[in-house]
Amino acid sequence: MSTETESATRSPAPLLVRRYSSNGEIKNLASISSSLLPAFGTVAEGSVQLRKYIIAPYDRRYRLWQTFLVVLVIYSAWSSPFELAFKKVATGALLPVDLVVDAFFAMDIVMTFFVAYLDKSTYLLVDHPKKIASRYVTKLWFPMDVASTLPYQVIYRILTGKMHHGEVFGFLNLLRLWRLRRVSELFTRLEKDTRFSYFWTRYCKLIAVTLFAVHSAGCFYYWLATHYPNKSKTWIGSALDDFENRSIWVGYTYSMYWSIVTLATVGYGDLHSQNNGEKVFNICYMLFNIGLTAYIIGNMTNLIVHSAIRTFVMRDAINEILRYASKNRLPESLKEQMVAHVQLKFKTTELQQEEVLEDLPKAIRSSIAQHLFQGVVENSYLLKGVSQDLIIQLVAEMKAEYFPPKVDIILQNEIPTDFYIIASGAVDLLIYKNGTEQVLSKLGPSDMAGEIGVIFNVPQPFIVRSKRLSQVIRISHQHFKQIVQPHIEDGKTIISNFIQYLKGLKREILDEIPFITEELDDLNNKETASGEKIRDHEASVLSCDGDANLEGTATPSHPCSIRLPMRLVIYGHHPNEANNMEGSKMGKFIHLPDSMENLLRLAEKKFGKRGSKVLMADGSEVEDLNALRDDDHLFIF
Repeated sequence: MSTETESATRSPAPLLVRRYSSNGEIKNLASISSSLLPAFGTVAEGSVQLRKYIIAPYDRRYRLWQTFLVVLVIYSAWSSPFELAFKKVATGALLPVDLVVDAFFAMDIVMTFFVAYLDKSTYLLVDHPKKIASRYVTKLWFPMDVASTLPYQVIYRILTGKMHHGEVFGFLNLLRLWRLRRVSELFTRLEKDTRFSYFWTRYCKLIAVTLFAVHSAGCFYYWLATHYPNKSKTWIGSALDDFENRSIWVGYTYSMYWSIVTLATVGYGDLHSQNNGEKVFNICYMLFNIGLTAYIIGNMTNLIVHSAIRTFVMRDAINEILRYASKNRLPESLKEQMVAHVQLKFKTTELQQEEVLEDLPKAIRSSIAQHLFQGVVENSYLLKGVSQDLIIQLVAEMKAEYFPPKVDIILQNEIPTDFYIIASGAVDLLIYKNGTEQVLSKLGPSDMAGEIGVIFNVPQPFIVRSKRLSQVIRISHQHFKQIVQPHIEDGKTIISNFIQYLKGLKREILDEIPFITEELDDLNNKETASGEKIRDHEASVLSCDGDANLEGTATPSHPCSIRLPMRLVIYGHHPNEANNMEGSKMGKFIHLPDSMENLLRLAEKKFGKRGSKVLMADGSEVEDLNALRDDDHLFIF
């Protein structure tokens, strides 16, 4: 590496610009975002320490200078073809203006020798003067910049003492069109700059291309007419007598009229080619117009379609849903929910967390999720009092969703997979009973839904339906279990919060989940125990050894991890006696204890008699509790 080299890594990540001394020690470190560099630069003055007299390519003042030169390029693009067609102005009124413009571009050539550049092979910002000069001189840019800047007519006059009016200088002036690359670079920067509308930037670019094509074609066509021997046999001579001696702006107006009419393919026929040279030029120009017209129409179509594509997609999605609902004869209420969900999805596209953040690094996604939802999660009853570390891990795994009004978020008797925290809006807690829906409760921000089914591992006992536009965050029970497992004390706090919440539920809610009432009654009988035992008992609901439960099974002696309890149904009779024992047909929901002895003891408490055998519904005897599964039916007698 050079002893004093400005280095930078340009990527979608920030661009780092480092300055090294002779021993490699970093003297200055600045950070600028290459992906967010605006059209005119954002690097603050002095933020990048370069070698003396060296200009940073992203310096704000240098960007302003480049923008000023673009204005002069527009003049050069107009004057070069114009001076070729009307050579009188090249040595008359426009000559001083041309000299001033050329002087500015000569200053830019000198300035380029002091502008640092980014090495494409090493991505280092080089500020060594010799390297900058060598790179500029050996490239095509330098000879073309010089050739497009030299005032050839003035040089000829100085050398010969007289002004030359020949055509050669008109064509040499066309070298100034090399400067048009600056306009292209400006539009490229503007298109990438999010501060400017992409639509209007592209629209202005298309207009600029069209105007330049019209102007150049008109000037060249007029030049053909002025150099044809028989002026009356030219396109303009046949319509305008003695056109060369008329005003320059009359000839320019005729030229622009013909060029625009030809580009627009109108074809009035009042101005048309009169000789073979003009016919050949017209053929070339019309072939060029085919490509230019296709380019303009294609770009405009893309811009318009791009702005309306979301509407097209939404309409297609809604039509597909309506056809599907009609074909399968779905209820009108369900059809309305489907349509409302699709409409909301498109209306809140910019708010969809996963779609917006999926391409960002995990650290940034986690930081955004914390900013948006950490307060909501901390205020939820289940997670009050837990450690900040657990909150951060949970928030990072949660997914945000929007629900329109009157849409079901959770269905009654649905398999428990996720539980939800209301971030905004409101939802209703309902139950379907006797053919009607009854509202049991209303939930608002920071309230939870679906956690009872998840923690007890039973079908969801309630319907949860959005009351108005609501945003919820959800986490699956598997992710929740994995995150909470290492946090033993937090697990105890969560279960304690959950039990306190169950104790505070309204009577009409408890009546719909009777097994919870039984569990709470058993728990109340244990409140004579010491405070430490009660906490251990509460934590046993999520213990790792044998899926401990609310029935008072022993707490494991070693540190436990968090697991969801296994839930079973037990009966106090032989499976073959079910039809003859009306009083004992109703089973009891329990959590699976950690041993067969505890299972028999629990059955004795439930049915008032001691059993000795445990059978499955098919009559097979249970010997190993590990072979049981959720929702199995056991018969103890």
